[in-house]
Amino acid sequence: MRTAMTPRGRPVWRPMTEADFPVVDAIGAAVHRAFPESPAIVAERLALYPAGCLVLSSDGGVIGYAVSHPWRLGYPPKLNTKLVRLPAEPDTYYIHDMALLPEARGAGAGAAGVRCLIRHARREGLGTLSLVAVSGSAPFWTRQGFRVQTDPGILQRLRSYGNEARFMVRSPV
Repeated sequence: MRTAMTPRGRPVWRPMTEADFPVVDAIGAAVHRAFPESPAIVAERLALYPAGCLVLSSDGGVIGYAVSHPWRLGYPPKLNTKLVRLPAEPDTYYIHDMALLPEARGAGAGAAGVRCLIRHARREGLGTLSLVAVSGSAPFWTRQGFRVQTDPGILQRLRSYGNEARFMVRSPV
């Protein structure tokens, strides 16, 4: 998956490879200090669903990443927990993580990454995208068409993400 952002010198979303793991881990540690995850989590997601793992590459190297996969709506995986396998009948495209270094923010790279994920979900025949917004990121996701869901059952499942976490859904894709 690539975005339409291809002018010379502009960042481009490209498929993640195992060679990207060290920088993805470093970006995750820098951006999500309150929500650390083992590098094994991204490695497992890449092994289970490579089409959903992207990095934002610029002339200076990787400056962001996105990890996503088909899943079950309303059942976000617990933080720092392996999936083992993807569901046989997914009904949402779950954005597990999107992290951008400060130098990647403010120029539309995040929105371009979301558009890329939306196109992918559409090709997979999934009618919604879902995610858990952390660290005050809900306004960004709202601008991308996501809406906070307040079902008590879902809120209970967000405990590993902290009290400020918001489960958000974008529908239709």
